[in-house]
Amino acid sequence: MKLTRKEQVLTALLGTTAALAVTALVLTLVQATSVLLPADTKFGIVLDAGSSHTSLFVYRWPADKENDTGVVSQALACRVKGPGISSYASDPAQAGESLRGCLEEALAAVPEAQQQRTPMFLGATAGMRLLSQKNSSQAGHIFAAVAQVLGRAPVAFGGAELLAGRDEGALGWITVNYVLGLLVKYSFSGEWIRPPEGTLVGALDMGGASTQITFVPGGPIRDESTQASFRLYGFEHRVYTHSYLCFGRDQMLSRLLARLVQRSPAPRVRHPCYHGGYVGALSLAPLYESPCVQAAPRPDFPLSLPVEGTGNPGACVSAIRELFNFSSCRGREDCAFNGVYQPPVRGRFYVEAAWPGQQPWLRDHCASALYILTLLLEGHGFSEETWPGIEFRKQAGGADIGWTLGYMLNLTNMIPAEAPAQWRAQSPAVWVAGVVLVALTLVAVLAVAVAQLLWPRD
Repeated sequence: MKLTRKEQVLTALLGTTAALAVTALVLTLVQATSVLLPADTKFGIVLDAGSSHTSLFVYRWPADKENDTGVVSQALACRVKGPGISSYASDPAQAGESLRGCLEEALAAVPEAQQQRTPMFLGATAGMRLLSQKNSSQAGHIFAAVAQVLGRAPVAFGGAELLAGRDEGALGWITVNYVLGLLVKYSFSGEWIRPPEGTLVGALDMGGASTQITFVPGGPIRDESTQASFRLYGFEHRVYTHSYLCFGRDQMLSRLLARLVQRSPAPRVRHPCYHGGYVGALSLAPLYESPCVQAAPRPDFPLSLPVEGTGNPGACVSAIRELFNFSSCRGREDCAFNGVYQPPVRGRFYVEAAWPGQQPWLRDHCASALYILTLLLEGHGFSEETWPGIEFRKQAGGADIGWTLGYMLNLTNMIPAEAPAQWRAQSPAVWVAGVVLVALTLVAVLAVAVAQLLWPRD
């Protein structure tokens, strides 16, 4: 049966429409490739409860990890108002209350949908170590008060604990080398690569109550108690680390002052490290409260003594050297002081040091500087050759230098990675061709409809 003119046109239009639709469908299914959508971001919160103050840090990293370790960046740093939590021994509840301001800032920095999956941890360092030695019950009450406040936050609170000195040093070493790009870095080819191991730097941390040294030695570590091992970005690391309790800046100043009091022939302290013309008063009761000050108060002295500065650098250095036991390491190349094993230092070192600029601390700058010089040269064995390799920094790579970032990097090894979401997509040329075909198909469909409606009936 012969088709009419109208039927011929409609058949041709319908055939064209079907061909265009099939071609567009084939392009969509056959030419599509799998692409990775951007990974979600994870967050973590770490509080560093030091001897003189507490700091809170918020970190973030992509959910898909590089060789099982998150590529972490610092999103927030908040310094808690008030002293360190160990100072609240007589009022433990205030130790927890003091954290609320920074905790609110942290929660504002983490999306609400992410908060329940965000780990939070508080690590207390040397100040709480000393309080635990002096009065474990008071330390326990402070930890309980802190945990009560932090545990009510809508995050995955992991606890408030005492951080061992060795962990503090090792985690600080991780932080320094990470922010300097020495553990992993992004190459021009778009890949994460590991720099040569010889470029790793050592870390020196001067806190208020303790000081740590951590580095990769040139040979084997002969004392296992000073070795820390961990796995980051698919590689094993082994470092020497040791923490010296009571050799932090604040405790050193207290020990120095107590020694001068004990040796004073009269109820007056002449301090060689204070500048000439300085006059002040010293309350003896707080001085002897620290476990680092082992001498007993002198019964023949009043509770408060006048202090005069003499500004004598030579006498200041001599008094500082008496705080160390150098004779216990005499004749040993692998010993620092107080009989502590230490391999010879090598390579570059980063010192974390921060000096408060408030007026009450200015009197201590001379003692602090000469103490650090004595510690580095005579204690750790730095020389004219190795001294230029020391850099004093508070921040590097946009992050604070300390143990908290290293802790979060190590923690991400234990947080399961999430694979990036996959989607089907076309190349730009195929995508444009598909859009054109779909448009032509719509035009053909419209033409069929117009022909059907407007064509004159036979």
